[in-house]
Amino acid sequence: MQKRWEVDAVLTSQEKEVVKQLAAELKCPFVIAELLYKNDLTDKTQLENYFNPLLSMLHDPFLFKDMEKAVQRIIQAIDIGEKITIYGDYDVDGATASALLYLGLKELNAVIDYYIPHRILDGYGLSINCLESLHKSGTSLLITVDCGIIASEEIDIIKSLGMEIIITDHHNSKSTIPDAFAILNPKLESCSYPFKDLAGVGVAYKLLMAIYQTMGLYTEVNKTKYLDLVALGTIADIVSLTDENRVFATIGMSHLALRKNIGLNALMNISNIINKAPDVNDIMFGLAPRLNAAGRMGSAMRAVELLISDDETNSKELSEIIERENSIRQQIDHKTYDEACDIISKKYKNMKDTYCIVISSDNWHPGVIGIVASKLIEKYYRPTIMISANEGIGSGSGRSIANFDLFKALEGVEDILVSFGGHKYAVGLTILPEYIETFEKRLSEHIKKHIDLNDLIPPLKINKKLELYEITYKLMDWLAKFAPYGINNTMPLFYTENVMVQGYPYNVGKNHLKMKVKKDGCELDLIGFNLGDFLPLLKNHSRLHIAYTLEMATWQGKTNIQGNLKDIHLLGDRG
Repeated sequence: MQKRWEVDAVLTSQEKEVVKQLAAELKCPFVIAELLYKNDLTDKTQLENYFNPLLSMLHDPFLFKDMEKAVQRIIQAIDIGEKITIYGDYDVDGATASALLYLGLKELNAVIDYYIPHRILDGYGLSINCLESLHKSGTSLLITVDCGIIASEEIDIIKSLGMEIIITDHHNSKSTIPDAFAILNPKLESCSYPFKDLAGVGVAYKLLMAIYQTMGLYTEVNKTKYLDLVALGTIADIVSLTDENRVFATIGMSHLALRKNIGLNALMNISNIINKAPDVNDIMFGLAPRLNAAGRMGSAMRAVELLISDDETNSKELSEIIERENSIRQQIDHKTYDEACDIISKKYKNMKDTYCIVISSDNWHPGVIGIVASKLIEKYYRPTIMISANEGIGSGSGRSIANFDLFKALEGVEDILVSFGGHKYAVGLTILPEYIETFEKRLSEHIKKHIDLNDLIPPLKINKKLELYEITYKLMDWLAKFAPYGINNTMPLFYTENVMVQGYPYNVGKNHLKMKVKKDGCELDLIGFNLGDFLPLLKNHSRLHIAYTLEMATWQGKTNIQGNLKDIHLLGDRG
């Protein structure tokens, strides 16, 4: 698919002088100083905080509206032996948040349990049947993690049963706020907490730290004990890796490398993350899909059970079950994706006049449609909603494109939805099947009115032009300091003009392009994941503009610099 290259503005002469001075002060390549300058990282304090995130940079948890109220209620429950149940969402963020609060409160001698709804049997969020069951089991205080902010009706039922509920969430609210005992959500307009982009596990962590502070247990050990879970949930939920999230990710990843969590260690072993410190890619493509598979294909209770396990044998067994579920999930993914593409090719004849994709089937597993919707975004680049219709109700998952708020778009058509929730780029919904056609028509009209046509061409945000001779091991050492990468702290993307293909490009794996290019006597090996369709257009001595990131690649015990190709502009053969 055609990509729209958006290259950062070239520095002015005055800016170049500032960057030169910064490069001299840091003794770093000019490229690095320019990247820092463009990210407004220039003074010593900013640079120190960025390159060396510390727990002391975290905000006071009591800046949350209702934090004092929530803490006192939980301590009261602990003191009198009330049964507390953690009610979480079934994704990685929800599972890690549930495990963190369960472990933290259990250590404080709370009478504690956890519950994760079944994706198919219970649906998203607070389930009335589950709530009644929890009440019968003796629960008098519920604490939600990563859910609850749109559950006004369900929370009224909770209160009628005589239970109280504390909501911890990070999703967008609707106009009506639930009447809970306390709500911890940085996105609420009434909440003055300074960082709005915490994941659900981040909010749960802040609650636990506030409890520790109140009880005189805010020690270095307790501050860091569960940061591996916080890093895992934060990175997996694809939230902004800035501010507190950068602290969580950086310090938490170092704790993840210590492998003190027995369940996570077993999962890392089965994911082949062995003899190395895990990185963001290991989480995104190794740990997170497996933990998500538990909630997609079976019960996310199993994921939490693994994360809180203190028994190596049990952890190994649980990780093996999750591995099998992930394998099944992958097979269903592929089948569903192929079916979806077939439906789209028949339904949408002219993609230029298509503003959103809404497709449904009675045969799709509701646990995989969110993943497949993300893959369809990569192929068609339109806001996409997939609906699994079963027994008179449609369960949908939606994904959006850059610069378009799908959650707000759903607010404009909520009168024909049974329910919906989520945030800007990922939503869930339920709808009666007879309304799907009307829903698509109205959603498409809304998007057509509110979107810039240029936004329907996938952007490729490029940081800087780079020459191949500038690519050195010193540059790579400095780029490593920018990690962990994620939303709002993306891996720097470079472009180089007029390079020449060396030898003959070829495909590896599932449509991945391998090639070598040369310019000014310097060569660079490239790999382009899912870019194998370019192969027929490339030959020895072809001239190209290339857009790429840089990484260290190890093959047969040898580590070299490699470009991760993101796009190509063909210039033809000038051999």
